[in-house]
Amino acid sequence: MKNIDQQSVGIFGTSSMARETGDVAYALGYTPIYIAKNETEACLLKQSESVLLESDTGKLSELGCVIGIGDNLIREKIFNRFHQSVSFINLIHPSATVGFGQSRLIDDARGLVMCAGARLTNNIRLGNCCIVNQNVSVSPDCSFGNFVHIAPGANISANVTIGDRCWIGAGSVVNQGLIDKKMIIESDVMVGSGAVVIGNCESNAVYAGVPAKRIK
Repeated sequence: MKNIDQQSVGIFGTSSMARETGDVAYALGYTPIYIAKNETEACLLKQSESVLLESDTGKLSELGCVIGIGDNLIREKIFNRFHQSVSFINLIHPSATVGFGQSRLIDDARGLVMCAGARLTNNIRLGNCCIVNQNVSVSPDCSFGNFVHIAPGANISANVTIGDRCWIGAGSVVNQGLIDKKMIIESDVMVGSGAVVIGNCESNAVYAGVPAKRIK
């Protein structure tokens, strides 16, 4: 593997989301070093790519890291396992844009990945290890819990609260709430691709359709 230096960033994972996160790192001038769970996972990477194993804990402490894994529960497990020994940083693609004052709120989070073309306006609070994927738009006065994944092309309108470990599917729309009565998506909700959410969503449920209805 390549030497670890200040221009390297550790990315937990070896699958497509990890490589997409690697693209964000490259766009920022970093060299990604992928962190595999074991040798089997390491073999999924190209020979030209740098890789460490999770067991290389001493070397991991030299890196700023993110978790390039789409599964919210796995990201939570990795963060809880390593957050005291690894420095989790934020990776924001240069083509992503944020509104006035939003950069300060982003800095309150750890391990955020914000992909190409994402747009966050202002007064948006983000939890740890969220993924804001390609071409996502988020309107003002929203808040995300920890380990949320907003899939490509989703549109989150204003005054929406999203709980921990939610998955908002590709191309979906979450309609806006009110400043004094937020639209609430409780924790551990999956919103299907292309769904249009027009009301609150109960925890530990799956919503799909137009308008979105609970299907599980």
